Amino acid sequence: MPLNIPNLLTWARILLIPLFVGVFYSPWDWFHPRDHNFWATVIFITAAVTDWFDGWAARKLDQTSAFGAFLDPVADKLMVAAALVILVQLGRVDAIIAFIIIGREIAISALREWMAKIGAARSIAVSFIGKLKTTAQMIAIPMLLFHDRILFLDPQQTGTWLIYCAAALTLWSMAYYLRMAWPEIAARSR
Repeated sequence: MPLNIPNLLTWARILLIPLFVGVFYSPWDWFHPRDHNFWATVIFITAAVTDWFDGWAARKLDQTSAFGAFLDPVADKLMVAAALVILVQLGRVDAIIAFIIIGREIAISALREWMAKIGAARSIAVSFIGKLKTTAQMIAIPMLLFHDRILFLDPQQTGTWLIYCAAALTLWSMAYYLRMAWPEIAARSR
């Protein structure tokens, strides 16, 4: 495992996950309930910014690595899954939406691993629809975490709308990836 700036940022993102979850499980007298929402949102946004920055640093400093390419999406999926589980528990996201998003991540990760193993990883490279899904998620989740009204904006309502859009885009992108992988699946299932 190369110890470079991008990989250190990815490890930092993974280490933020227990801190993020811990905010909601810390004794309620440590924070005002509104502070739980605020600090969880700050941690999640920090992780999202770190995700962007580690990719930028890897390219800019020419510090890309196979380990980093593996660990980066794992860190992203862990943080999103942790956030969705917390949001379901708080009653801010429907369990079916969390199941769709987390289930798709597991299924597509497994598909990508299998496609890489057979030498066909390029046929399921990240698509525009996948990037759009990620953007919708990364805007919706902080809004749902923050929860409290900001002037004229109701983050819960906007976040709910965006997480439903993310779930629809999740299904669409999963169908896209499966369609791209189908020739390989069909050829090897005979």
